[in-house]
Amino acid sequence: MNYGAPKNWVGILLKILGVFVLSVAISLALTTSLFAQDSGASLLESLSGALSNAPTGSDERATLSGNIIRLVALMTVLSIAPGLLVVMTSFTRFIIVFSILRSALGLNQTPPNIVLSSMALFMTFFVMQPVFEDAWTDGVEPLLSNSITETQAFPRIAEPFKLFMYANTRDQDIELFRNIAAESGGTATLENPQSVDDVGWRELVPAFMISELRRAFYIGFLIYLPFVAIDLIVASVLMAAGMMMMPPVLISLPFKIIFFVLIDGWYMLAGSLMESYLPAVGGG
Repeated sequence: MNYGAPKNWVGILLKILGVFVLSVAISLALTTSLFAQDSGASLLESLSGALSNAPTGSDERATLSGNIIRLVALMTVLSIAPGLLVVMTSFTRFIIVFSILRSALGLNQTPPNIVLSSMALFMTFFVMQPVFEDAWTDGVEPLLSNSITETQAFPRIAEPFKLFMYANTRDQDIELFRNIAAESGGTATLENPQSVDDVGWRELVPAFMISELRRAFYIGFLIYLPFVAIDLIVASVLMAAGMMMMPPVLISLPFKIIFFVLIDGWYMLAGSLMESYLPAVGGG
């Protein structure tokens, strides 16, 4: 997959947002009907009764109950979506590097958190756009059209994310969690995985997270060095001039800002971060 060519991911996001809004509207309607029922009835029976006059135990009532359970499961997934966005995408690396950059510049609140978070979020959408498209095309869209069941849709939706994480996770990080899982299960130490099919979600997700943290701090260290050098030069000049009471940060701050602007720092940083990700690889 080509991660550099922009596609119509905005339309996909709008579709997902529409599904979310529809789910919220249905849940509000169900909640209103629920409060109108007898307080002694069970939750599921009350919801089913609010939407259907079919007798209890009939096939129609059973189908309706199953749809309600699916709706509750969907709302549960949507509630944990922000956490999944952080641990299963490139968002972690972006936001950590931007935070370290702000500290290196000596700026406490500029750019503000909302700006850094938004920039990291949209850069994440750009990098993850092929993954989102594959998940939508192979899993979500057929599920919404009733072409496949939820059981069939889940692996199809999750597979693109698994491929992406596997392609961008160090082998030794995967090996660490595979060995720990093997020891806790009382089995022998496992060999290095040959493909994504050999790695489970239990090992892949934490391995991907620590790989992202390592790379983010490594990039942050490289970013910090030139700004530390500017601070040292300014401090030495002030010391030689006998201005020991003058805070070096006060003088070095404008020099660090103009240095970052002159080298076109945002362009270089954003491009390097996005190009640091490998496209998803096949599972064979």
